[in-house]
Amino acid sequence: MAIVINLDLMLVKKKVSSRELAAAIGLTETNLSLIKSGKVKGVRFNTLNAICAYLECQPGDILEFVPDDPDSEAG
Repeated sequence: MAIVINLDLMLVKKKVSSRELAAAIGLTETNLSLIKSGKVKGVRFNTLNAICAYLECQPGDILEFVPDDPDSEAG
C-alpha cells in the first residue's frame, strides 16, 4: 500500500489517547482504530480536518506516501 497512516505516532507525540481523540472529534473508538490501522478505504475530509484541528497538525503529519517497491511486485 502506498499510503501509510502515522496517526499512532502523532497521538504519542501529542500525548493524546485514542479514547480522548475519538471522544473529542465524535468518532467511535472502533472507527478511529480502523483508521489508525489502515483498514479503511478512505477518510472523509471533515474527519481528517477534525483530527488535525484537535492534534494541531497537518494532514501530511498523519498521511504519508510511500511508493511501492517495483521489485517486490509479482507479475
